[in-house]
Amino acid sequence: MRSALETREVWFVTGSQGLYGPETLEQVAEQSRRVADELGASSDVPVRVVWKPVLTSSDAILRLAREASADDACIGLVAWMHTFSPARMWIAGLNVLDVPLLHLHTQADAALPWASLDMDFMNLNQAAHGDREFGYIQSRLGVPRTTVVGHVSDPSVTARVGAWVRAAVGRAELRSLHLARFGDTMRDVAVTEGDKVDAQSRLGVTVNAYGVNALVGAVAEATDAQVDALADEYEQTYVVAPELRRGAERHDSLREAARIEVGLRTYLEDGGFRAFTTNFEDLGGLRQLPGIAVQRLMAEGYGFAGEGDWKTSTLLRTLKAMAEGLPGGTSFMEDYTYELRPGKQKILGAHMLEVCPSIAAATPSCEVHPLGIGDREDPVRLVFDAVPGPAVILGMSDMGDRFRLTLNEVEVVEPDEPLPNLPVARAVWEPKPDLRTSAESWLHAGAPHHTVLSSALGTDAVADLAEALGVELAVIDGQTTARRFRDELRWNAAYHRLAMGF
Repeated sequence: MRSALETREVWFVTGSQGLYGPETLEQVAEQSRRVADELGASSDVPVRVVWKPVLTSSDAILRLAREASADDACIGLVAWMHTFSPARMWIAGLNVLDVPLLHLHTQADAALPWASLDMDFMNLNQAAHGDREFGYIQSRLGVPRTTVVGHVSDPSVTARVGAWVRAAVGRAELRSLHLARFGDTMRDVAVTEGDKVDAQSRLGVTVNAYGVNALVGAVAEATDAQVDALADEYEQTYVVAPELRRGAERHDSLREAARIEVGLRTYLEDGGFRAFTTNFEDLGGLRQLPGIAVQRLMAEGYGFAGEGDWKTSTLLRTLKAMAEGLPGGTSFMEDYTYELRPGKQKILGAHMLEVCPSIAAATPSCEVHPLGIGDREDPVRLVFDAVPGPAVILGMSDMGDRFRLTLNEVEVVEPDEPLPNLPVARAVWEPKPDLRTSAESWLHAGAPHHTVLSSALGTDAVADLAEALGVELAVIDGQTTARRFRDELRWNAAYHRLAMGF
């Protein structure tokens, strides 16, 4: 799969005006280029930062906004008002801008030269009130944006900018995402349904269904040489159960799993799909429900969700793109069961087969076990525990008039005891602020049982993505109370309905 980062860039734009004369504008240009270069050199910023000439007129601003919106490489603007840029100049440009905007409230230098400070310095370094002018016009026009305050030499500033950049990557990924659904949604399930027309209009993702036997045909075309090579790769990469190894009694099950992966990968690559779903109720001529194939494709960056849940698959691919290059993992997940003893409360998450090995704490074990549903041969899967540490759980719901993202900050922990009889990959976590408040709030939000777990991304990046998309985000964190959260949901409902107009 192609990188989500290598062709992307953000443009660094600086506002001023002609009042100050050419000598001052030359200083503005030199200093803004220096800030842009320092920002681009930060390891927190995962794409190229492209400096643009200083903007001093409405025509120049409008032209740049149109160019940024039309350029496939440009995923967002970082804007700084170095001196004072009268904000009416920005109205036309902001009204046509169609990429995310970050307002960087900064100065050329972190320290003031107290002893030599004079009015020439004051006239040159006016961001303290120039950016307030810019902030006003953004608020007056209702422009979605992220605001970051501080000097680019401060790691907390570059980290915050980096989170926004990754959100912009996610938005750009959604705009060109094609998702293949093999079969339909699991029968009678509500939360996995959704308005695909609205999703394409608001988010950009294109969701289409394909008969599962089209995939069966691709699987049948896999050659024995391809299958044998992939089965050998499994044996070299994972701790493969003895009965699945070459020459053992169930090696054919491993080869069938490999054949499914070859066919599934070919189908997705040929169709330009970066996300997909399956459904155990609709397997056509497949001999196994895809297990290890799905897990390995997720590890490479593909979006996935079971039972036809295209919203969660879309969300997983988006977060995979945003998290590229970061430590930690991102996986399809499902809340399964609880530990409810006082003082020990936690959630055990898993799925039938499909949890991404990017979150594995150790080398996964490759095993074959009965599934109990799906009416097919026993599927091969990777089994492991998730690595402990902080993470977020994120779900998407179609509320009828809008999409809602619900996020819970959690701490992934080791299981209380070994799980020798649970033949699936799993994660155990303690939700913030506690299980009772978390679960009550999640249920009030109408949040789904299928989710994305990410230990690579934090709340800031997801909040920036929601802002850029104009999508509701409800956050459950260490400060959440159930009563306050219900109030926030009511306020959100009023805001988003008003924002859509009548």
